[in-house]
Amino acid sequence: MILDQLINADLYKPLQSRLAKGFDFLQQSDLEQLATGRHEIDSDEVFALLSDDQGKGQAGALIEHHRRYFDIQYVVRGEDRIGWLPTANCQRVQQAYDTDSDLAFYYDRPSCWLSVPAGSFAIFFPDDAHAPLGGLGAVRKVVVKVLLD
Repeated sequence: MILDQLINADLYKPLQSRLAKGFDFLQQSDLEQLATGRHEIDSDEVFALLSDDQGKGQAGALIEHHRRYFDIQYVVRGEDRIGWLPTANCQRVQQAYDTDSDLAFYYDRPSCWLSVPAGSFAIFFPDDAHAPLGGLGAVRKVVVKVLLD
């Protein structure tokens, strides 16, 4: 898991070419004006999901994880609280892993919570189960899905 501000994205671009494409999208798009929904960046290898959501609170945020993609979760407006737990520690399955959606949900609770304010991002790899929307306020965010090599 990585937590940082978008102004530091260039530090992470050399890690993987698809990651660089995701950060380029975040840096070059007018995310306040962009319509909610899916935005293609590089076919199914890199795409963005823009949403306007309401936080569910820590009690309402479910732990999830992915196997084929990792997430760049960028907050455009508001603040998100995202729980974190090592995927290896997830034991209580709420929804078994689905290959098509690349998603599983768990009843387990995060071991820590991250505050992700506007202008910041968190990257979650397959080893990082996470519980987004753990805050209480309105949040506009982009989740960039990046296919693993």
